[in-house]
Amino acid sequence: MVLDPMTGQEQEPQDLRIVIAHKRFLYTLQSSSDKEKGKLQKEILDTIFAEDLAPLYEFLCQEVGWNPDASQLKRMQSANQTKLQELEAKIKDAEENLGDTEVKEALTAKADYLCRIGDRESATEAYKKAEEKTAGSGPKMDLVFSVLKSDIAFGDWHSVKQQIDKAKKLCDEGGDWERKNRLKVYEALFLMVTRDFKKAGELFLDSTATFGATELMSYETLIFYSVVTSVITLDRVDLKKKVVDAPEILTVIDSIPNLTSFLNSLYMCQYGAFFKAFSQVIDQVDADPYLHSHLRYYVREVRVVAYSQFLDSYKSVTLESMAQSFGVSVDFIDQELADFIVSNRLTAKIDKVAGVVETNRPDAKNAQYQQTIRHGDLLLNRLQRLAKVVDLE
Repeated sequence: MVLDPMTGQEQEPQDLRIVIAHKRFLYTLQSSSDKEKGKLQKEILDTIFAEDLAPLYEFLCQEVGWNPDASQLKRMQSANQTKLQELEAKIKDAEENLGDTEVKEALTAKADYLCRIGDRESATEAYKKAEEKTAGSGPKMDLVFSVLKSDIAFGDWHSVKQQIDKAKKLCDEGGDWERKNRLKVYEALFLMVTRDFKKAGELFLDSTATFGATELMSYETLIFYSVVTSVITLDRVDLKKKVVDAPEILTVIDSIPNLTSFLNSLYMCQYGAFFKAFSQVIDQVDADPYLHSHLRYYVREVRVVAYSQFLDSYKSVTLESMAQSFGVSVDFIDQELADFIVSNRLTAKIDKVAGVVETNRPDAKNAQYQQTIRHGDLLLNRLQRLAKVVDLE
């Protein structure tokens, strides 16, 4: 068990398959050195051999390209078979001599074991049988969480979506707050993986005060995800209120490398320090199994936020002054701004001759007026159609 950093109470440790999946991901990174890969491979194999995870071992050997150790595989398969025979005997005994509760517990124990060793197909069928004997939304949600952990470890995000939808329906039927709060973290992770950073950030922040999904990630990891998603989705006012000054985040943010300087330097408009911290956070995002595939997108979005915030303070500013503020060259900032302006991510224009950036702030009042006119026209059209229907009747 692990200690909850907020309450000091014992909670479930991170799921073993998810730990192995993270190490497998780091092993496959091109940036990992041969020495690092050797260490990761040893850690993975030591865990697999110690826990007799034969199906997971076969999957990893095929996935990563390792040559399987035939003697170890045979030994693990024998241990798995012996354990499964014991579990089957308990199921049979429960069906013949005990009640439905004991049958459900025996079926769940078998499903959990199959899931633990990495036999996803057999585990799925076993969980279906266990669910048939399970009463109540809460216990059924526990089965869903077990499947979710396996799906996340294997990177099956299509199945993750299905299981989250299933868990939400069970919540509506009467799930308790503890399980609802855990489900928020699972859903937030799925949304982040599918690049819905705004909704993911909202759920991560909602979970900081009630976090209980330690089987999925540590509290520090939750805070890291909360900050990196919020930086690109919240405006300055909300970022200050919900992140910069949030007591739950302040409790642990200093223990996460680079995160404090990354967040505070952006909010305090210390752009040189921000870019230095950002370069370190990029490495952390790159080494994260859930954020890695979004690295280029995330880097681009963070730069847009920083440049927009800087330009909002000026009607015009020289390229040289802006370059000095960010600690980069004039040519670099010129090219960066040009790319974002062309793609309509920044409302500004560059006077290359004068070496000046001029901002074009959108007229908020005019935009609201035009929106009101459009909505008014839409409403009139609907009223006219309704009037014709009434006349016909």
